[in-house]
Amino acid sequence: MENLKSNPNSHLTAKERDSLSFPAKFLLQNNFLVGDILDFGCGFGKDVEILKSKKINITGYDKYYFPEYPTSTFDTIMCLYVLNVLLPEEQAMVLMELSRLVKPSGKVFIAVRRDLQFEGFRTHKLHQKKTYQCVVNLNSKSLFKNDFCEIYEYCHFNQLQRKENPTCPFCNPDSGRELIVESATAYSIFDKFPVSNGHALIIPKRHCEDYFNLTFKEQSACIFMLNTVKQIIQKTFNPDGFNVGINIKEAAGQTIPHVHVHLIPRYEGDVEHPRGGIRGVIPNRKDY
Repeated sequence: MENLKSNPNSHLTAKERDSLSFPAKFLLQNNFLVGDILDFGCGFGKDVEILKSKKINITGYDKYYFPEYPTSTFDTIMCLYVLNVLLPEEQAMVLMELSRLVKPSGKVFIAVRRDLQFEGFRTHKLHQKKTYQCVVNLNSKSLFKNDFCEIYEYCHFNQLQRKENPTCPFCNPDSGRELIVESATAYSIFDKFPVSNGHALIIPKRHCEDYFNLTFKEQSACIFMLNTVKQIIQKTFNPDGFNVGINIKEAAGQTIPHVHVHLIPRYEGDVEHPRGGIRGVIPNRKDY
């Protein structure tokens, strides 16, 4: 099976153009380009160049062509035809990056191709190197769709209003809570009652009480996000260790009937005898 290391040529799909791309033109004409704007995965940067000439405050980032990573957050982000040339793991990473780069009240507009006739690795006609392409469907709001492309509007999960499971705090998280990171399937926030600095939760978006009843895709999305959140917490709080835990059913201490994975940073001296760690859920069996 192909893996991340076997997809080094995604940048070769960038196109030279002398006019605005269709999605950028659509967003401009419909007044979606507001505030500080980022073109994420801008390729050769033609959309950025043209929009700047129209006095629009826009910055371009591309891993290969404009590799200076943004250091601020943005009101509006465009991500045009990027996900179609990425493997699933890469797509998830990009979605998480976008969720961190957009302001809490901001919006991300993601354009994907709808005219693909072939999925998988192929030999690029011009460069004669292996490149990847796939069909992408997101669960965000669709603004536009034709036979060639679809444009989605994304905003932070806790900024959306939902009617499903209105009493569940994880289906309807407080809009004032800080969202750490988000993907198509899961999101992460800081625990409302943290046991240590940086105590985070990774939560699948679908309402489900039991971790073992999640689909494999949902479980994988949570673990994939767990690794990313760990890196963020490590950089921000510099803990000396971590505990990872999931409470399943009331007998195991679950108080909210919606799956959530605890990532608890640990610090030297935060308890007198840390030996045994997670075994402490049954105190008299902690030491062995």
